[in-house]
Amino acid sequence: MKSDHELQQDVSAELIWDPSVDDSHVVVEAHDGTVTLVGRVGSHAQKWRAEAAALRVGGVKGLVSRLAVELPNIDKRSDAEIAKAAREVLAWNASVPAGKVKVAVDDGWVTLSGEVEWEYQSNAAEVALRNLIGTQGLLNLIQIRPAVEPRDVTQHIEAALRRCAQNHPKAVSVVVNGGTVTLCGELDSWRERDAVRRAAWAAPGIRNVVDQTTITG
Repeated sequence: MKSDHELQQDVSAELIWDPSVDDSHVVVEAHDGTVTLVGRVGSHAQKWRAEAAALRVGGVKGLVSRLAVELPNIDKRSDAEIAKAAREVLAWNASVPAGKVKVAVDDGWVTLSGEVEWEYQSNAAEVALRNLIGTQGLLNLIQIRPAVEPRDVTQHIEAALRRCAQNHPKAVSVVVNGGTVTLCGELDSWRERDAVRRAAWAAPGIRNVVDQTTITG
């Protein structure tokens, strides 16, 4: 297990290494496997990329982000401009069903709402708007409303987990109640956790995934 100092050094090195991250005003702290990012960045996209870079580092069990978004004057946009741009981006995204996702903007914060059939559609809408100029943050409130009822979900999910997660089936248990999947167990990395979540969301009829897994690596 890495010491706090080693973890702090590794995360700092990852931020420096990633060319998409501006770490010039970011300070990294580490305590008992939890990493805290403190400072400021020039866009919401920069904040997200810094957080993603930190989670890639082995040994990171949790992340606290205290990064403030301070937009340069050239990037500042009105809420109306951001909303218009967001609607246009979603309209051109083939993974986002037309007319299903609504956009609201308040003081630079973008909120997505509406209903879609699959989690990947909700995620596609969120990803599409991460790089919008002028945004302070993004809140995804899109609800998943499958068109079919879940059937044989546990077996489908467990088969998918065996294909994508190194430690399954020993490390992860799957409990299905209606359209909700609860995942429990220990995983080696955030990357493996992402793979497990994707496998659960890919099952037909799933409305919600409750992730109770822990990172031990």
